[in-house]
Amino acid sequence: MKIERVVKKFYDGLAEHKIYARRCKECGAIEYPPRYACNTCGYHETEWVELSGRGKLHSIILPATLNADPWNAKIGPYCYGIVEAEEGVKFNATVFGVSRKKAKEWRNQLPLPVHALFAEKDGFTTLFWQVDEDAMQEAAPDRK
Repeated sequence: MKIERVVKKFYDGLAEHKIYARRCKECGAIEYPPRYACNTCGYHETEWVELSGRGKLHSIILPATLNADPWNAKIGPYCYGIVEAEEGVKFNATVFGVSRKKAKEWRNQLPLPVHALFAEKDGFTTLFWQVDEDAMQEAAPDRK
């Protein structure tokens, strides 16, 4: 078995504003963050796939004193939550565009559409997500 440098490919992709994951050659499950083996069926052969950068936010957890990140606050209001990529894989993520006021309103409207947000942080391109309010308006134009 040939071992690739998964971390290098992943971070090189982020620098190009691409999200790479690994798809199992046996069952088709997608691993994100990428891993060498499939966590669904245990098969050892996976291949690179690029994720679309679109998905759904399934939960909203607002930052508190102990888990707040001052760097994130510079970008704008944010939350933590479970994001499901369009390709079906779910993961924990930081999602921007969620203020305390919006969180209260939006918790009853989950899942919310999100899209990838790439930002430079500490010399690396980092992947975050952002609530896609335009898509929310298209889905329900009478919403404010």
